[in-house]
Amino acid sequence: MAGMVSAVLFDYSGTLFRLEEDDSWFAGMAVDERAVDGHVQAELMRRLTAPTGRSVSMTDEQYRAWANRDLAPHLHREAYLHVLRESGLADHHAQALYDRVIDPASWTAYPDTARVFENLHAQGIRTAVVSNIAFDVRPAFTAIGAAEHVDEFVLSFEVGAIKPDPAIFTAALDRLGVAAQDALMVGDSEEADGGARTVGCQFALVDPLPTAERPDGLIAALRSVGIRA
Repeated sequence: MAGMVSAVLFDYSGTLFRLEEDDSWFAGMAVDERAVDGHVQAELMRRLTAPTGRSVSMTDEQYRAWANRDLAPHLHREAYLHVLRESGLADHHAQALYDRVIDPASWTAYPDTARVFENLHAQGIRTAVVSNIAFDVRPAFTAIGAAEHVDEFVLSFEVGAIKPDPAIFTAALDRLGVAAQDALMVGDSEEADGGARTVGCQFALVDPLPTAERPDGLIAALRSVGIRA
């Protein structure tokens, strides 16, 4: 099917951008009254970016908020503040860190993100960002000069469906006006993003490495199905 792709759907977190902390975010913070060190910082970031599973204890109600967090901003806030508090952060520190998470300016683009959108746009290949997320990521694309090259943003909290629910992929394909067999989904989660296969899309997996360690992961993923990027 190489060469037949007329649209590419991209996941956001761990695929196009990555939430990479700055030490300043944790200044003055403590976990269980111990200063946040590199190891604790890494674990907090993992808990904030892990796409599935639960990293702290939760009641049934708290788990419902967690499972549905990408459908509504208030559930997202409730779910992540619970994770941070359960991880030992004081309430005001949990809120400060959460505010970083939902600020698009906190997210770092992969080195090839802007280039890939520009090149696909130039070739007439349609693009969509398909993300399980509860805040607007468009400003992150504006900041790297890529917003004008993205055709559609299909965000879970706006469309009312979360990957791997086929409905979110179908919504993206409908907006792009492209048949599933002519589309490729690129993402870092076999479970969530790989769900695009159930509607008939091709799928390419990328590794959510730190941005400095993955200079051309998107380009390589596209080349694997014959797209020059």
